[in-house]
Amino acid sequence: MARDGAVYVCQTCGATQTKWAGQCPACLAWNALVEEVQSRPPGALAPTRSSARGKGLPFQGLEEHTPAPPRIQTGVAEFDRVCGGGVVPGSALLLGGDPGVGKSTLLLQVAAFAARRGAKCAYISGEEAVEQVRSRAQRMGLADAPVRLAAETSLREIVEGLKREKFDLVVIDSIQTMWSDAHEAGPGSVTQVRAATGELVRLAKKQGVAIILVGHVTKEGTIAGPRVIEHMVDAVLAFEGERGYPFRILRGVKNRFGATDEIGVFEMGDGGLAEVKNPSALFLDTSGERAAGAAVFAGIEGSRPVLVEFQALVAPSAYGTPRRAVVGWDTGRLAMVLAVLEARCGLGLGNRDVYLNVAGGLRISEPAADLAAAAALASSALDVALPQDCVVFGEVSLSGDVRHVSRMDSRLKEAAKLGFKRAFGPADVDGGPLKMTGMARLGDAIRRIGDGDWD
Repeated sequence: MARDGAVYVCQTCGATQTKWAGQCPACLAWNALVEEVQSRPPGALAPTRSSARGKGLPFQGLEEHTPAPPRIQTGVAEFDRVCGGGVVPGSALLLGGDPGVGKSTLLLQVAAFAARRGAKCAYISGEEAVEQVRSRAQRMGLADAPVRLAAETSLREIVEGLKREKFDLVVIDSIQTMWSDAHEAGPGSVTQVRAATGELVRLAKKQGVAIILVGHVTKEGTIAGPRVIEHMVDAVLAFEGERGYPFRILRGVKNRFGATDEIGVFEMGDGGLAEVKNPSALFLDTSGERAAGAAVFAGIEGSRPVLVEFQALVAPSAYGTPRRAVVGWDTGRLAMVLAVLEARCGLGLGNRDVYLNVAGGLRISEPAADLAAAAALASSALDVALPQDCVVFGEVSLSGDVRHVSRMDSRLKEAAKLGFKRAFGPADVDGGPLKMTGMARLGDAIRRIGDGDWD
């Protein structure tokens, strides 16, 4: 039986149970329930006599105008873009990513660049000593930046230090290492992470300081304790990167002060992370003729158009069950496109292995990539290469129709800027600077690929 005042908290989802079980009833994770003493909810205040005789909650009208505070421009343009134009004073941000992807490197650059622009910044590390952080800054050429450093895991000491000295931007690396003596749970547990995040968020609101928290990522690819702390912060940023690629993608998952579909592109080098101004040129291979099975997709990531190459390989199956493998795209979307190709276009791929890859390590999620994926698959199956100077975009419906997508003008202008001459997409679309070949149905596109008819 549990002790008095003790509960069992799931370390995966944060669900609370009154008794121990081998499997969490909420998220079905095994061996995730840990006994923790529940004295008082995190952030709750002890009742006082004066609070009972309070004046009540003051209300304000919706029509009242509050001027927005100026955002903190960090000097890292890609980071500011994802944040919505800069970091809002008094906000709390959570940055998550795989180990070794470069979270600490990115935030050290953000703090150093912001400090050089006049902001008072602090970098508090719970995983490294001050000498280690200073050594990394020297390797990155940031030793002259006026950033205040500290190495501490005690939440009480951190809060007291931030109250004594006023900062504009504070980086906490990482939230899983913070420990509060008000709770008996160990560091990294859901109770400690929730308590530390709540205390730091309240400090950010009261002091007007922007706080960036670093969160570890679990083996499933989610921030540790996501359902516990994601709702407490103002913005959640995901720092992604495929092993073997130097590219890193900063993606907005949640943002109360900006769009959630923006991305920032970086390239990891010896001197840290370098901003990529033109991601399309980075993700495309313009050398030589395009091989069969490749199609360039004109996509939109946030407010910027991005061109990326879809690579497909259709091969005879060596086993009884054909294999389906996809990298950088949704597996369910691939299954739908394959079904439409077979049912509506007569292109049978049911007994063949299918491999689909988005070049460069970028992950595509918009439906406008359906036609590019279908064109790459048909090109590989028919062994016919698409023209070198064409881009493809369009959404494919279950009936085989090619539907219009948003912001087609931006897609075409980006393709023209990179030297493309023609585009394949939905019918009745003005190609602008490109020669547009519109197709009302997917069968028309497959027939053009098989015949080599590009006009």
